Order: sequence, then structure tokens, then C-alpha cells
Amino acid sequence: MKKIILLLTVAVISNLQAQKRPKLVVGIVVDQMKMEYLYRFSNDFSKNGFKRLMDNGYTFQNMHYNYMPTYTAPGHASIYTGTSPAIHGIVGNEWFSRKLGNQMYCTDDASVSTIGDGTKEEGEMSPKNLLTTTITDEVRMATNFKGKVIGMSLKDRGAILPAGHFANWAFWYSKTGSFISSSFYGEKLPSWVQQFNDEKHYLPYINKGWGLLKPISTYNESLEDNNPYEGKLYNSTTPVFPYDLKDMYAKNDAGVIRSTPYGNDLLAEFAMKAIEKEELGKDNITDFLTVSFSSTDYVGHLLGPRSMELQDTYLRLDQTIAEFLNYLDKTVGKDNYLLFLTADHAGAENVNYLKDHKYNVNSISPKDIRNNLKAFSLKTFGADLVLNYSSFNLFFNKEVIKSKNLELKDVKEAFKEYLMTQNYVKRVYTEEEILHSTGNDYFLNFISKGYDVTQNGDLVILDKPGYIEYQGTGTSHGTTYTYDTHVPAIFYGWHIKKGESFNKKEMTQIAPTIAQKIKVSFPNGTEAHVLEEILKD
Repeated sequence: MKKIILLLTVAVISNLQAQKRPKLVVGIVVDQMKMEYLYRFSNDFSKNGFKRLMDNGYTFQNMHYNYMPTYTAPGHASIYTGTSPAIHGIVGNEWFSRKLGNQMYCTDDASVSTIGDGTKEEGEMSPKNLLTTTITDEVRMATNFKGKVIGMSLKDRGAILPAGHFANWAFWYSKTGSFISSSFYGEKLPSWVQQFNDEKHYLPYINKGWGLLKPISTYNESLEDNNPYEGKLYNSTTPVFPYDLKDMYAKNDAGVIRSTPYGNDLLAEFAMKAIEKEELGKDNITDFLTVSFSSTDYVGHLLGPRSMELQDTYLRLDQTIAEFLNYLDKTVGKDNYLLFLTADHAGAENVNYLKDHKYNVNSISPKDIRNNLKAFSLKTFGADLVLNYSSFNLFFNKEVIKSKNLELKDVKEAFKEYLMTQNYVKRVYTEEEILHSTGNDYFLNFISKGYDVTQNGDLVILDKPGYIEYQGTGTSHGTTYTYDTHVPAIFYGWHIKKGESFNKKEMTQIAPTIAQKIKVSFPNGTEAHVLEEILKD
């Protein structure tokens, strides 16, 4: 009897130890997903995709980004580091570098080379510009580097930044139709990746073209299938279904799949193959898979938030999510994986759509802004003092200012006064104001959290609500306003109770919450504010 009791005790203790962490953590980011899409398209979703997550998981209905600019690279970095660009250093997708004197890309790394069938430029990427650790890094260290971390996306930044510094692999899509990586991660692609690439999984999607998933009457949440607010997909004659992807492919390259919902399908196929071949979630050492669906962003930018194309992309993604969840159930087990789904930013309404409904807003050409700044500088100071304007940041040429015997503070004030006369400008902040922010100014609080003194400008400009520095069709994002900051955040699976919260939360709470949930160290840059609802079993 004592022996039986001892064996039972050992079994119980072993089981408790095994339950300290899930076998697999899955992070899903849907690029440019507004929380509102889960409401607007709800009637047309199945029960097994987004609704399964919301009905059986925990949904934060009021989750927001807490900094500017709300772009893809800062979004992915902030989700996984649990901090903002001021700390993790990824202040944009690309930005003007004071040190280099030119533009730099968020994951550029000339010291590494392409692995796989991609171009030279596509593979010269790594996480070296990310200054802090990620939750994926902390999982690697907590498991003595035995737990695997793999990141993947159609975009390099959507794969590399979530996977962190210590990932086994990050994979991203090339215009050749292959998933590639860089020598930062290894000398050659794993054999299963090479086989997947050799099988050309993108071709069946190209060959069948893009037609509506459901009867056209289903798309009554969208505008008509040819409206003035849409761009044209790869120079198609009109933005209408069906799209001949074979013709687009012949005239371009395999990258055309990015701007269709099939890019998401292809990535999901690749993710499931990674789970199988890398045996993710097969033992009690926690693995972490990051998956970033990018096609939603490409479609949103080009065709806009009210297009049938965007709605069709989300209806298809709903099916893809359902298939992916079923696959996880079968291969990892329903009780063995912890999953969260969120977005890297949301997106604005098309400006012309708003104007046509009598909202007095405009889109602004960044080129026109730069030209106007130059003209003001020449008129006021007799010289072009503008070194660069991009991503809401204005940089001055300090050598020219010095050569003209001008005071930098006087130049800043003059430009600030000029900019405040422009119809599109809401606020202008100097570097000094940003660095001495008390947190009491609502807009300045966003800007200070997105500002790195070694990388950002001398002035930062905030546009008025509804204005976009973009073209007249489609949409964009980047501001402090809720249409850019409000995104989904759903937790599902291992030790997650069903529920929802309507209290305002911040995106930087996700990573430290996961750290507490699975009992690993916080990412080293986080302020460690957590979502307590997720920590209560």
C-alpha cells in the first residue's frame, strides 16, 4: 500500500511540474487588423475561427498601442518585448539615422547573407537593431536553450523581431516564391523548408485566381466592387473580382500572392509543416512559434478598409485560423498550447471616403510636406536647413545651421511656428519637450514612448485626426488616434479561462503577462505591467 501511495504521489508531482508551462506557445499577429473587423464581419465568420477564440478564450475588447508611430516593425517589437520604441529601439519600419546620415531599415544587417532561394538584399537581415530581449528570448533562456523558437511571416520584420535574438530560425517570404532566412540563423535551410520550397506551394493559389469566397450578397458590410477609394491590384484595369493572378504573376513575380488572402493560407501551410517537422510541442520543454499574417496589411493599404477585397481576406483568414486551431488540437493537444492573437497596428478610414461624407479632412503628400518645408527654410533663413522629413520626424542639417551662425533652438521654434499654421497639423514637439515629458500631455505621452534620442528627429509632428500622409486610395496608419491603436487581443488555450474585459489595456502588457503565466523572466526592457485576468486560472 505504501508503495502504491508513493507512486501516486510521484505521478501527481510529475503532472504538476509538467503543467507549470504549456508545451507550445503560439503568437499570432494579424497585420493591420482593427478590433472593429471582429464586430463588422462577425455574422459571416464560422464558429471555428475567430469566434472559437472569442467564445472560449479571454478577449480584451479595449486593447491599444501606447506610442507613435503605429507601424509594423515597432508593433511586432513592442508585442514581444513588452516595451515601446523608446526602449527597444525599433522606431519605425525604416527611419533616418542621424549617425549614418541616411535611411536605415529595421532589420538590415550587411554582415549576414541570404540563406535559400532569395535575392541578396532580401536575406541580409537579423534582429541586431532590436535593443532588448523578447519573451521568445526568455523562453529560450528559461529552458537552457532546449525549447525551440521559430518565427515566420511573409515580411522579414514580421518574422525576425518576434523571434528575438536567440531564435532557432526565422523565415520570411521571397519574391521568388520561397521562404528564406539569413546566415544569422544557420548555414543552410532545414531540409523540410527546402522541400516545401521545391514543391512551389504558392503556384496552386496563383493558378486558381482570386474570386469571392462567398456569394456577393454576403459582402453587404463593404462598398460596391469598384469604388473610388480602392487602388488597383498590380495595375489591373479595375479593382473588381475575379482577379487573374496568373497574368499578374507572369508580369511580376511570386510576390503577387502577398496582396491576396492566399499569402495567409500559404503561411499557415508553412506553419503547420514547421510544427510537424520541428516537432514543436512534442515534449514538456516549452517551444514558441510566432506567426505573422501580412496579407491583411497589403490588401488594406492598397484597397482600403471598406473594400470587398478586404472583407474576403478576413473571411478566408477566419477559415485559415479554424484549420490551424484544429491542427494544433490534433498534433499538440487542446490542453497543451497557449495561444494569443493580436495585431501590430490598426488603420484609418480612407480620407476621400470621409470627405465624401462631409468630414473636412485631407490626405497629405509627404513629398509636398518636404517641398513646403524647404521653401519655408529658403525664405526664412536663406538656406535649406532640412536634412530629412519622414515618419512624422523632421531632422535639421546642423552643419549648415552652424555655418550660417544660427541657433538651433531658434530654428526649431521658427519651424514649429510655421508648421502650426498648416491645416493638417495638430501638434509639433521639439526634442527637448519630448525628453522632458511629464506624461500629463496625452499626445506627448505617445510620442515620448516612441522616441529614441539617438534615432529620432529634432521635431515630431502630429497630424490632426483623420488626416493621412498617404495617397488618395486605400489607407495607412501611424498616428496616436484610436483608429490606429485599437487592436484585438485574445488569449486562448492552456489555463485560459473564458471571459472578456472592456477596461483599457496596453499592448506592452502582453509579453510580461506571458512571462508571468509560464514562469520565465520578464523581457529585460519591459515595465512589467501585466494583464491580471490572464494570470487567474
